[in-house]
Parts: sequence; structure tokens; C-alpha cells
Amino acid sequence: MKWFQRGLQATSALIPLGLIALFVFLTAYSWPAIRFNGFGFLFSNTWSLGNLYGDPVHVHGTLVPAGAHYGIWVFIVGTLASSALALLLAVPVGIGVALYLVEYAPHRLSGAFAQIVELLAMVPSVVYGLWGFEVLAPLTLKYLAPAISSAVPFLSFFSTPASSGFGLFTASLVLSLMVLPVIASTLIEALRRVPRELRESCFALGATRAEVQRRALLPAVRTPLIGAVILALGRALGETMAVLMVSGGALNYLPGSLFSPITSMAAFIASQLDSALQDTSGMAVRSLAEIALVLLIIAVIVNVLARILTRRVAVAG
Repeated sequence: MKWFQRGLQATSALIPLGLIALFVFLTAYSWPAIRFNGFGFLFSNTWSLGNLYGDPVHVHGTLVPAGAHYGIWVFIVGTLASSALALLLAVPVGIGVALYLVEYAPHRLSGAFAQIVELLAMVPSVVYGLWGFEVLAPLTLKYLAPAISSAVPFLSFFSTPASSGFGLFTASLVLSLMVLPVIASTLIEALRRVPRELRESCFALGATRAEVQRRALLPAVRTPLIGAVILALGRALGETMAVLMVSGGALNYLPGSLFSPITSMAAFIASQLDSALQDTSGMAVRSLAEIALVLLIIAVIVNVLARILTRRVAVAG
């Protein structure tokens, strides 16, 4: 029994050890880039690999291509903006889907649709990206962008015409569809576990079905809801191929409107790795590793804040 318990402890220790090992590796590998770039790496809008065909030069004691400059503020903004907008779209829809399947849909229909929702989570991201590239981007350019611009003409962020169908809005739509199954399936299971007595007692007090859902059911599942939102945010922050295919590949400028091209950190790493490998000094690849380190730190911070918020909500409830 003791050996079994120790085996379980060792197995569970692999997760934090893996995270620590990943953090140590990224820090060690990107350390030359961290020293070279400094804090300006986080807040500069300019990313340039420099002259990859000439001889590297010494800058502050570091060998780099001539004219090289690495700044990722544009990619941080693109990552956070697309993820936040995706959650803004996916959370209300996910709550609505879960409430309908649990509270309104017939039992057979509810089970079938719940399976479909879970199957959506299994679709490879490149499939979502291809669908966004071929269907959603043209749809955004021809119909969605003009409709939004005409509906909110007094806000330049929304009314600026789309130059193409690729950008922040399209990337956020694709991400929202990708994270929707995480939110909906988690809430479906949580709502099904709410005691039936809670619903019956609310109805006995004269509450309507909408009031039962708003004042009893949703407060009862707020902890799972927070967990689902954080899981969805984690997937949105780290999504690569789908965002790469529909984001527009913005470089060195911030999005000025809802339809401006963007680039996320994960998508930028995937798109620039081949070019960075041409840098004989290795600084470009190490700077990409520094981007990965920043993305890892953001993900850890988000999860820590979510754990704190979940505990506070659980205690308050």
C-alpha cells in the first residue's frame, strides 16, 4: 500500500516538475536574448531580424545581425485582445447552450447535442483555421464588417472599414468557436449535478423558470464557470495554427480597429521560426524562445489568479 501511495505521489509530482523544467529550459536558452533585449523587449513595437546575409556585429558585447531589433508589444496586444474578445463572444453563448440543453431540450435531444458539443472540442485547430480562411474571412469582409461598421458609426474602432477579411475580429470568431465546447460542456455537467430540490424549492416560492436559472442555478455553478472560462482562456492564449491562418500577420504596428490585422505570440513563433533559423548568431531563435517564456509566464499568472478567484468565490458561496 505504501509503495502504491508513493507511486501516485511520484506520478503527480511529474506535472509540477515538468512545468519547472520547461521554465528552466526556456529561461536558460533565451538568457542571451534576455540580456540583449532588456525590458524594451516587452514594450517595443519593432521586430526586425536585421541583415541575415551579412556578417554579424557586436552590440553591447553580443553578436547579432546588423540592424536586428526584437520587440513583442504588438504580439502581446494581439494575443490578449483576440483572447479577450473570443471569451466575450463565447461565454454568453456557452452559458446559453448549457442552459438550453439542461433546462429546455428534451432528454434525447439534450444528450445528442451534448455529444456534438464535446465533438467540437476534438476538431483539430488547423481545420478551424482552414474554415476561417476560406469561409469566415470572406464573410467578414463582405457582410459582417460592413454591418458592424454601419451599426456603430460613432466609434472609429468599430466603424473603420475592413481592408481584408483577416484580422482581430476573424481571429476572435475562430477562437470563440474553438473554446465554446470547453465552456458549454463544463457547464452542462455542472448544471446536471445541481440538486433537483434547489429548482423545486425556487418554483415553490413562485419563481419563474428564468428567475430560477438566473438567481439559483447560475450562482450554484459559478465556481465551475470560472474554471471553464480559465481553461478556455488558456487554449485561446496558446492557439497557434488557427490564429496564424486568419489573423492577417500584422508586424510592427498595433491594431487600430476591430478589423485590423494582428499576430499572436504563439502564431508569430510558428511563422518566424524558419526565418529565424537563418540567423547564424542564433539570437533570433533565442528571442523567439523568450517570446515562449513570456507566453508561459502569462499563462501561469492567469491560472494563479483564477485559482485565487475560485477560492474566494467558493468561500463567499
